[in-house]
Amino acid sequence: MTIDATLVGRVALATAMLFSTPAAVAAESDEQERATIEVTGYPDPQGLLPDQIAPKAVSSIAEAFISKQAPTLNAFQLVNLLPGANVSSSDPYGLSATSSLTLRGLGQDQIGVLLEGAPQNDIGYYYAYPSQFADAENVRQIALAQGAADIDAPVVASAGGTLSLMLDDPKAEMGALVNLSVGSYDQRRAFLRFDTGEIGSSGLKGFISYSNNRADNWRGAGYDKRQHIDAKLLHEWGEGNRASLAISYNDAITSTYPSPTMADWQASGRGFNFTERYTDGDTSYWRLYRAPFRNLYFAAPVHIQLSDRLTFDSSAYLQMGHGNSPYGTQLTTTGNFLGTEELTQPIALPGAVDGVATVLGNWTGKQRRVGDVSKLTLQAGVHTITAGLWFDYGTDRVTQSYTSIDANGRPVDAWGYQNKAIRTADGRLLAYENQRTVTVTKGFFLADSIAVTPRLGIDVGFKGVSLLRNGRNYLPGPQSTVHVDSFAALPRAAVHYQLNDRQQLFANITTSFRTPNEFALYNSYYGGELVSQGTDALKNEYSVSQELGYRYIGPSLSFSLTGFHYHFRNRQVATVVNSGGALVNSTINSGSQTSYGLDGEIDYRPAKGFSLYASGEYLHTRLNDDLLLGGDLLPTKGKRAVASPRFQFAVGSTYDDGRLFGSTALKYVGRQYATFMNDESIKGYATLDLAIGLHLAGLIDKQRTDLRLNAINVTNPRVLSGIQTISSNAQDVIGRNGTLIAGSAPGYYVGSGRAFVATLSRAF
Repeated sequence: MTIDATLVGRVALATAMLFSTPAAVAAESDEQERATIEVTGYPDPQGLLPDQIAPKAVSSIAEAFISKQAPTLNAFQLVNLLPGANVSSSDPYGLSATSSLTLRGLGQDQIGVLLEGAPQNDIGYYYAYPSQFADAENVRQIALAQGAADIDAPVVASAGGTLSLMLDDPKAEMGALVNLSVGSYDQRRAFLRFDTGEIGSSGLKGFISYSNNRADNWRGAGYDKRQHIDAKLLHEWGEGNRASLAISYNDAITSTYPSPTMADWQASGRGFNFTERYTDGDTSYWRLYRAPFRNLYFAAPVHIQLSDRLTFDSSAYLQMGHGNSPYGTQLTTTGNFLGTEELTQPIALPGAVDGVATVLGNWTGKQRRVGDVSKLTLQAGVHTITAGLWFDYGTDRVTQSYTSIDANGRPVDAWGYQNKAIRTADGRLLAYENQRTVTVTKGFFLADSIAVTPRLGIDVGFKGVSLLRNGRNYLPGPQSTVHVDSFAALPRAAVHYQLNDRQQLFANITTSFRTPNEFALYNSYYGGELVSQGTDALKNEYSVSQELGYRYIGPSLSFSLTGFHYHFRNRQVATVVNSGGALVNSTINSGSQTSYGLDGEIDYRPAKGFSLYASGEYLHTRLNDDLLLGGDLLPTKGKRAVASPRFQFAVGSTYDDGRLFGSTALKYVGRQYATFMNDESIKGYATLDLAIGLHLAGLIDKQRTDLRLNAINVTNPRVLSGIQTISSNAQDVIGRNGTLIAGSAPGYYVGSGRAFVATLSRAF
């Protein structure tokens, strides 16, 4: 094989361009909302900032950018450079479930996540886990709405906006794609996709893919394994009618990385890890912190054109999942309790020495969720009227039990199944937590989009959502059942004005709500005593937000600027609490909060195939109330919100001349407070990713063949990248009423290390 001199020149030119400023992508969302604006000049090779008429802030990344990134990256990592997105990931490959995304300072339990229109958030705790999402090769677009969720989105806790993944449609022709990757930390990944093409003359086509990924932990002992299947079946007929079924299955065993306190970090740095070799009595052995999970998602969106003026849309979905978040702990043969009941008979503990045994503590969850959101849309003169219903039914079975380990520290059963768990002398399951919760969500919405003039549009809408939780606590004690029922009225309005063919103004006001997660409903017991009182009297969070924005879409330059303002009542902040040794997702009510700021992004295309991009955010937050702790008030009024950096920015570039391609991406995140008292924080930090590759089609044969090298976090800064466990105050504080309020240490994410990934991609 020979390569001519022009290729060498292209390599030199592209390298200079790529390192001149790093790359990101951002775009406005949703092809259905694009205006028919035509521009001349240099269209962006990644479709950055496409013409958009949505009256809200939206950014996105498209398949052309995603295909240049490391195929191991998850959806959170891929949107890291968009305005307002602050991502903390425990490992460079995005395999671990220990990760975080905040938007405008709002945590991932405030961000609705959708795949093909189906919700991906946990119904009990509102978290979404990006390591379980679809493989990057199958994702056509990831849209990030930083503030306002669509009125028909089947999400509850979405004050922070929505993250929407759209799968690639099956190809019109039969074919296959194979990706093979190797990388740092003995990373190995294989991906295979097969497209059926149109099946006969039925109009039906589909694809199915399988991937297998494995990598050693980048710090400490252990390794991660992930197997994943995606599939999509699509039928299109008539004028715009389409129905599809998307399936995503994930089977993984991933590591939980320990989160240091500030003292741990200063003492050990990246050396703060679980132990590599097991010794008797060691509860920090790495094999006791490997989490197995299996998840299966179905989504079935349908769009039918009933007449020239009336359409019907339906998005049915089904989720099933089961997994364990284990930890190491010790049990004694005597002195145990089940809820408030004292166990008078000793329990059998294999391997016990002097009545004490090291065991695997299980925090198992089994979820089932089914739902549908359907709507009718009527075009009546200048009015576009939408009316719809949403129904969602979910069950969550949570058990915290214990399983024996062998003499080498290996769990007898890593999944925490009850048939292998430790039991009481009379055969009952020995459990610290044992409950089942049913959540039923019902919603309706009505909206009208009014074309007042060809340039001026006004949207008004109302959404009502009812959320009911019924639960059963199976532990002996005063609590057997729980019940909470709430309703939220969610009005909204928006205005869009097109100044000319290239300039737009928009403004909106949106409301959102969030109920406390199910953890808050149940009693917790330790040593037979009630240590945490479950309650159904906690108030819902309610927020009102406003946006005012400007967009410009030019021949070689596009940009957008959005100002935003939020006011929260009963602001609920995501954290992690220690529940009998397990780290469990929970929330803290921090009272009233006000936030405002500015998001911006700009895309400049000075030459064909070359794009420069920059985004940034300024965020101001203020707590309006003191925090009630016990019988006193922590003086937090006027403090800044946790995990809310005042400044973030990203700069970047992309290049693709048909032979050579690449991208670079620089992200800076400012200082973040970890306590409500603002008495402990992490410093600002920056990360840099690089990618370079060759399109080999034409050099070997005409089939698409790409070779690329990705460098993740190439500068390898040794930093704390985010806050996992929030604290009210790190130092001792005197409350408003004179009580000494003891400090407690927050826990942090450790910024992941440098990694290199080489990928060969071949189409057939």
